[in-house]
Amino acid sequence: MFRLWGRIFKDNHMLKDVTICNDADDTRTHKVFAALEDICVHFDLAKPIWLDSNIKEFKRIAKTRFTKDSFIESVDFDYLEIQIIEED
Repeated sequence: MFRLWGRIFKDNHMLKDVTICNDADDTRTHKVFAALEDICVHFDLAKPIWLDSNIKEFKRIAKTRFTKDSFIESVDFDYLEIQIIEED
């Protein structure tokens, strides 16, 4: 089972969260991208842009934050955080 936790924060308070589960027989990268897309659909957001800092942080600790700079359209929160909470 693969689970990715998505959370939206504003002023250091969690506003929303969702956990996406994926049982597909796929690569870790594909599962992360699919789960991130599901999180964005759930929160009605455009997909964020992966900056180099996001990639490095996610590879290192399986967690990253997408700030307002990662989104093309304006958002009304400080950041979207994703974290792997369970891997196969």
